Amino acid sequence: MYPRARLDALTDGIFAVAMTLLVLDVRLPDEFHPKDVHDLIEGLLALTSKFIPYVLSFLVLGLRWLSNIQVRSRTESVGKDFTGWWLLYLLLITCVPLSTIVVGRFSNLAPAIWVYAGNTALIAVVSFFMLAHTPNLEHGAELHDRQISLAILMATSLAMILVSFFDPRHALWVLALNLAAPFIAKWTGKAAREHE
Repeated sequence: MYPRARLDALTDGIFAVAMTLLVLDVRLPDEFHPKDVHDLIEGLLALTSKFIPYVLSFLVLGLRWLSNIQVRSRTESVGKDFTGWWLLYLLLITCVPLSTIVVGRFSNLAPAIWVYAGNTALIAVVSFFMLAHTPNLEHGAELHDRQISLAILMATSLAMILVSFFDPRHALWVLALNLAAPFIAKWTGKAAREHE
């Protein structure tokens, strides 16, 4: 058995580092020397292709972190199965900065979308396995919200791959639908309570 608090501390650290690393690729080239305000504005606007994946990735990681802290377990320690899934999950979280760099630099190429969408889809799949192995999991609104959030992440990841076959440049925008997860979870939770 492993203390849950230590795993939570590791998770917080990994999320903090991964979310910080995302921004490192959003920078002006060293050889960029604007001659006037117009050049500087053009240079900053040229960063859009890297800034948008950064923002979307930051939001996805933020939503993952929030959903982790909302789901509760009535135990202070966890077993090897849960810990193994959690470590795999954290490995995938640490891959988000790399997949964000790939999609930020090559968003017009479908394989870049596949790398990014594959990473996010695997995060969703492993998260479902983690839930299945969480000891003494408290069932309630928080769990429902996380399940909805994971289902939306999985659906948007697969949709990104499909869109990339037709329009890779705009495929990444499908990920923005994850921002609707809290509203969908609230709506479906309310509907479920009304049917009880």
